[in-house]
Amino acid sequence: MLVLLPPSEGKTPGSDGARPVDLSSLSSPELSAARERVLAGVRAASARPDALEVLGVPAGLASEVARNVRLDAEPAAPAREVYSGVLYAAAGLAELEGAALARAQEHVRTVSALWGLVAPLDRIPAYRVAMGTALPGLGPLAGVWRAPLARVLDPIATERLVVDCRSAAYQAAWRPGPTAHAWVGVRVVRDGKVVSHHAKHTRGVLTRHLLTRDAAVPRTTAELLDAARELPDVGPSGPGGWRVLGARLLDGPRHQQTLEIAVG
Repeated sequence: MLVLLPPSEGKTPGSDGARPVDLSSLSSPELSAARERVLAGVRAASARPDALEVLGVPAGLASEVARNVRLDAEPAAPAREVYSGVLYAAAGLAELEGAALARAQEHVRTVSALWGLVAPLDRIPAYRVAMGTALPGLGPLAGVWRAPLARVLDPIATERLVVDCRSAAYQAAWRPGPTAHAWVGVRVVRDGKVVSHHAKHTRGVLTRHLLTRDAAVPRTTAELLDAARELPDVGPSGPGGWRVLGARLLDGPRHQQTLEIAVG
């Protein structure tokens, strides 16, 4: 199994005095050259007078763009602590220990506009750049990452079930090809309608369950569906008291299937 997550928009900086990122220590070292290019591009763009416009960041977050200029010196922390949005809070990656943490490190990757792929224990600084950004001199980041990510992920996808919790912007950087073992996106519905309000939390609940349940991680779509159907009994309530009601597997285009999770 390979669970692909989007990064959270909000990120928690590392503690003052923590050592900065070491690109050579990150997982997927095949991405090092692309990481260096994108890091240099982000730093340069963030130093421009029109940096907020280039990066598509509102004025209220100007301090985060200013921090981009110092990314090679900013304090780093494990990615499972830096990513701190709704999905990550529900997944509880920062709280995992022992076997569950080992599972997360092996089976979970965040697809990042800056780093390409990030494992939960990879130490990174907080940053502000999205996959939909086009950097001067590099172009759209989804295009920059497409070939490097394919070299890393295509071989994995031929052997493992890909559970894809990413948004469309991050899927644009890499999609499994026709030789993939199985590719399943995760959709959340309420009263039969696709919802975004509960989707991040529900995907986080699913991720945590896949990492902490007693059974082995799913290897097939049928095993994934069985695990998702356990959520009404084990999944915690979301904001406002709503719960997971059930799940089903649907066929989709481009050899992708969809795990549809109903909440209410």
